[in-house]
Amino acid sequence: MDVSLAMWATTIVALCALIAVDFFIGGRKPHEVSLREAGTWTAVWVVLAAVFGGVLWWQAGSQPAGEFFAGYITEKSLSVDNLFVFILIMARFAVPAVFQQRVLMVGVLVALVLRAGFIAAGAAVLSTFSWVFFLFGAFLIWTAWKLIQDARSDEQDEEFKENRLLKAVQKRFPATDGYHGTKLFVRENGRRLMTPMLIVMLAIGTTDVLFALDSIPAIFGLTQDPYIVFTANAFALMGLRQLYFLIGGLLAKLVHLSYGLSIILGFIGVKLVLHALHESGVHVPQIGIPVSLGVICTVLVVTTATSLLASRRKAEAERAEQRHSIDA
Repeated sequence: MDVSLAMWATTIVALCALIAVDFFIGGRKPHEVSLREAGTWTAVWVVLAAVFGGVLWWQAGSQPAGEFFAGYITEKSLSVDNLFVFILIMARFAVPAVFQQRVLMVGVLVALVLRAGFIAAGAAVLSTFSWVFFLFGAFLIWTAWKLIQDARSDEQDEEFKENRLLKAVQKRFPATDGYHGTKLFVRENGRRLMTPMLIVMLAIGTTDVLFALDSIPAIFGLTQDPYIVFTANAFALMGLRQLYFLIGGLLAKLVHLSYGLSIILGFIGVKLVLHALHESGVHVPQIGIPVSLGVICTVLVVTTATSLLASRRKAEAERAEQRHSIDA
């Protein structure tokens, strides 16, 4: 897909305008986000992504549009897994509910900027060295296996492990003990101190980049067009703040999500390897976008349904055990 500089500029300006509208309407004043507000804004961002995909279809055809939707759904599903860690971060830094939406908004913006750098670097490498597809494919297959192993493990990480960047910031810059509204820096006794608000924003943004280590190769397995990769990531990330408040209580019920994501990452990894073999002159079948989109959607629907069913059965079993204990 041939994207002009003017189209890139128009897209970035439009995204910035949407972000500004989101901020001034829903995020400017600190407040606790209701389910109704979260649901409304989640629907708005999904509709905007669908409209963008429709415009892409109209302007460039079904192939780029299909790649966008496949990439968007994949990035969105991988982002849901990120929310588990975001909840741990919020708990680790004891972020008041009234400030959580501001933290997520800035953290997601930081993540989007950093991901843009990853995407640019990835596109440059792939355009120069086609053998990198083998590395991406192998990495995704390994990540899929690691997800399955983690899902089968009985041990759960209950603490957020701070990354090196965050530790370096905390060590070099003294911080206040408590929050000061949404301020990032304050002056106390003549000293300029950062607040926990800045620390947790950095934690959200930089931690998301760690997740991008698998999500960026995954979307490059669906499309090598940097424009589609960037826009799919942007729309997936910009609805993440509202999704956090909408399904935060449901995340614990998605017990099979890791299995579903492992299947998706493994599938895309195989697709990348086949593509790399094809580029090397080996005659192997390639997996098209319609098949990829169908597999991704089917896996997500099935794993969501089985997760909710398993959670309901577990809840019923626990209630039955409680009744038995009372009767005894």
